Amino acid sequence: MFYLDDIGRYFLMLKKVFSRMTKGSVLRSLIFKEIDDLIIGSLGITVFLAFFIGAVIAIQTALNLTNPLIPKQLIGFASRQSMILEFAPTFLSVIMAGKVGSFITSSIGTMRVTEQIDALEVMGINSLNYLVFPKIVAMFMYPFVIAIAMFVGVFGAYIAGVYGGFVSGSEFLTGLREEFIPYHLTYAFIKTFIFAFLLATIPSFHGYYMTGGALGVGKASTSAFVWTTVVIVTSNYILTQLLLS
Repeated sequence: MFYLDDIGRYFLMLKKVFSRMTKGSVLRSLIFKEIDDLIIGSLGITVFLAFFIGAVIAIQTALNLTNPLIPKQLIGFASRQSMILEFAPTFLSVIMAGKVGSFITSSIGTMRVTEQIDALEVMGINSLNYLVFPKIVAMFMYPFVIAIAMFVGVFGAYIAGVYGGFVSGSEFLTGLREEFIPYHLTYAFIKTFIFAFLLATIPSFHGYYMTGGALGVGKASTSAFVWTTVVIVTSNYILTQLLLS
């Protein structure tokens, strides 16, 4: 029953987020600030992780190709498919649940502890719209981060495969172009948009409704990371069944 209560409060929160909109000029400045904090601030770690994830995929694929009859271009094919279908949209989103999610929960939770949210309500401002709506809009830029991660991941696979001596450049590029299905990109970005919404709203929920003072901020951040990860992984399974089966 406790979880059902939280789910109900989550959807009631979403309803309030999109009601009683804050003044447009104020929202615009908040959105640009959130883009800088949540999107631009995540580019560095995303590019770093994507590069080495792609490199590891290429090396592991190459080391498992023990049969000489299997063509080497499979390394490029496997690297592309792994990065586009799963590692870039899902694996990086789980990592962002820790970075972005903890930041959102702690920032809103701190405002709750210091009674800044109560002050917004006293001034007649819809605090949920003021705090959460700009984060949702900003996170819809998240697919661009994932697109960069896909490119960097495949580039990392190329560097590791070619300069590691596992495959020639021409063989890797041949595998990269082999049996490419454009719909796989559509599938990946549909997942990414949904994950972006979850990354913005679930940590906001835990931060907004946290209790327990300063110590509660840490507990809320941990809880937000756990539940965001659980919902992302579950949603990934459901979306894969719906979109690819």
